[in-house]
Amino acid sequence: MRRLSPLTGLKVLDISTVYAAPITAMLLGDMGADVLKVEHPNGDPARTHGWDRDGHGLWWKVIARNKRAVTLKLSTPEGQELLRELAADADVLVENFRPGVLEKWGLGPDVLLERNPRLVTCSIGAFGSKGPLAREPGYDPLMQAFAGIISITGEADRPGVRVGASLVDIGTGVWAALGIVAALLERGADGPGREVGVAL
Repeated sequence: MRRLSPLTGLKVLDISTVYAAPITAMLLGDMGADVLKVEHPNGDPARTHGWDRDGHGLWWKVIARNKRAVTLKLSTPEGQELLRELAADADVLVENFRPGVLEKWGLGPDVLLERNPRLVTCSIGAFGSKGPLAREPGYDPLMQAFAGIISITGEADRPGVRVGASLVDIGTGVWAALGIVAALLERGADGPGREVGVAL
């Protein structure tokens, strides 16, 4: 008899871009969740990053695994309503928009939870959702510098260097996936949804 994966039967909406949040959704897919990747009609920028093979970015092949894909323009009323409909039937939504953007479009956690009280939402931002830097953008090399990782990497007699792998994005993706799994366990079979927030 074939053994089911631990998240089999759960539906995940991945409306994020580039790396940390898509890695989160990728990990949930690795554990058996049904992941629907929602992209802007222009496509996720990660499709064209780094080395490619046969015209497809290799990083994209990694973070898009175990995912189905659709396109929605979330800045339009039509795209917003379609996402609300998708979220009404989902277990998890993963996003990494700057704080306030989804709320401006009528897609904030409060709206989505009103339609689907069991939804677990996960927001990933550079500096979290509160505080003086909450609305600032961030990406892996910047966060490696901000956190001091670059200062302890490299040769002692030279300036620090960035870790070659996207260490911050990968680590954040793992922590976010763990937070989502904990929220799902806490939710249980008939409990309310949760909001999970993770900062790079």
